[in-house]
Amino acid sequence: MSIPGMRRAAVGLTALALAAFGAVATNPEQADARPKPVDVTLLALNDFHGNLEPPSGSSGTIAGQAAGGVEYLATHLAELRAAAKKKNTITVAAGDLIGASPLLSAAFHDEPTIEALSMAGLDYASVGNHEFDEGAAELLRIQNGGCHPVDGCADGTPYKGAGFQYLSANAFKTATGKPLMAPYAIHKVQGVKVGFIGMTLEGTPEIVSQQGVAGLTFADEAVTANRYARELRRKGVETIVVLLHEGGTQAATGGINDCVGMTGPIVDIANRMDPSIDVVVSGHTHQAYNCDINGKLVTSASSFGRLVTDIDLKIDRRSGDVLSAAANNVVVSRDVAKDPKQTALIDRYKTVLGPVADRQVGETTQAITRAQETLFGTTMGESPLGNVIADAQLAATDDEQGAVAAFMNPGGVRADLDAGPVTYEEAFTVQPFANNLVTLDLTGAQLYCVLEQQFVTGRTLYPSATVGYVVDPNGTTGTAADPCVGTRVVRGSLTFGGTAVDTAATYRVTVNNFLAGGGDGFSALTGGTNLVTGQIDLDAFVAYLTAQSPVSAPTLDRIRTTAEVPAA
Repeated sequence: MSIPGMRRAAVGLTALALAAFGAVATNPEQADARPKPVDVTLLALNDFHGNLEPPSGSSGTIAGQAAGGVEYLATHLAELRAAAKKKNTITVAAGDLIGASPLLSAAFHDEPTIEALSMAGLDYASVGNHEFDEGAAELLRIQNGGCHPVDGCADGTPYKGAGFQYLSANAFKTATGKPLMAPYAIHKVQGVKVGFIGMTLEGTPEIVSQQGVAGLTFADEAVTANRYARELRRKGVETIVVLLHEGGTQAATGGINDCVGMTGPIVDIANRMDPSIDVVVSGHTHQAYNCDINGKLVTSASSFGRLVTDIDLKIDRRSGDVLSAAANNVVVSRDVAKDPKQTALIDRYKTVLGPVADRQVGETTQAITRAQETLFGTTMGESPLGNVIADAQLAATDDEQGAVAAFMNPGGVRADLDAGPVTYEEAFTVQPFANNLVTLDLTGAQLYCVLEQQFVTGRTLYPSATVGYVVDPNGTTGTAADPCVGTRVVRGSLTFGGTAVDTAATYRVTVNNFLAGGGDGFSALTGGTNLVTGQIDLDAFVAYLTAQSPVSAPTLDRIRTTAEVPAA
């Protein structure tokens, strides 16, 4: 990172010294004799989530264009490299390349995605929270290669590992205090060193199953970045890029290259980062933005391979400092030729997957989306597809475990369902995590606490059709330490099957094992008792689609406000 004041002082001293000997440059030819800066291009993506094929529905468009699909992504990357100097181009990613993936990738433990991105020329990637979905040992296998310990090499060929380097600066082995993987990498371009620090969000343990993060400790993002930035500078690195799987959100009026009303964790993190850090390639929120925060270029390329961020750096050849940094989010449009190698990879895995993916499991009368309705000015309302999933989970456990209600977390609903026949692959894309259903006992008082915790975490639990309650937009929000003190949920309004919930009574409720373990910040659920683990959530969803077809989008009337239901 350059320090303008120091450089100006140095230049001034040089000029004085030269003047004393009558050797000051006085014409353009002499002035231009200093070395030209090194041009470096970074091509960045994030939150690919195994979307080898173009995503469907709204997930497959951005900026008004159909976008995504690794066949097109690889072509766009090649074209962008050709437009720049290929030897000066570095391709990077900010986490969640795998996990929450469509069936074509997930059925093979995301090996196809790693192969595809390696073939597309990826150089470095930070880990994201989903890189930990199957645990640290599996992440190391993904990096280093080898057959899966349970499923073997499912496609019949050896898995060679990633052709790029995962970086993980803030995930430490609890037993030793050492980083799980390399915290940073140094890449030389025409003699200039560029340092890359890779990290996931500190809150990864809150949004990944406990098995996934067992034996690991996660550190503060800014503190970690500053620590390794100092180490890089001691090694002569002045151009420092952070690949961070954490992000923010800009206002709805902002376009893919705007930074309007930026909010979210990335703002505070960037503000606490050392001035020596020049660029932050971010992710996690699935947003697109192009910002200057605290003198740093901060970018994000949305999700699912629909954008590539083209970042141009000019680096002083002598000092190694960044002279300028500019970015442009480029749409991965589908009006270019498909990369034939990527097509061959997709076809090979499709053949191995066989007819399972195309098996019809149900039908919908209309498109059923995961979009949340607006509740008192925020997107904290119900979701048509989220409600259907909650209904499916209740149907799988009402007779079997005596459940009277079910709740689904919004982050577990990954795609929309189109109108018409629903295939197993489409159902899998909606629910790819293979979470088990857990039915547990909660008192009425605990249930009110769980619902109040929604407003602390900023996440709505989608309720089954048996659930109804009223929210007061003027109520108070609890605290992280004690969400139960909140008054957003009107007391006495919570009903199961039309009957008011008694705070002193006990009720059987179904959630997935992620929520049962306190995932997404719902720590109140860990107070449940008499836990019984049931079937995989996807199996429950598929069974419901089959039994209830054709399925329609439910009316969104399970959560109402005091404006709709005046106080008695």
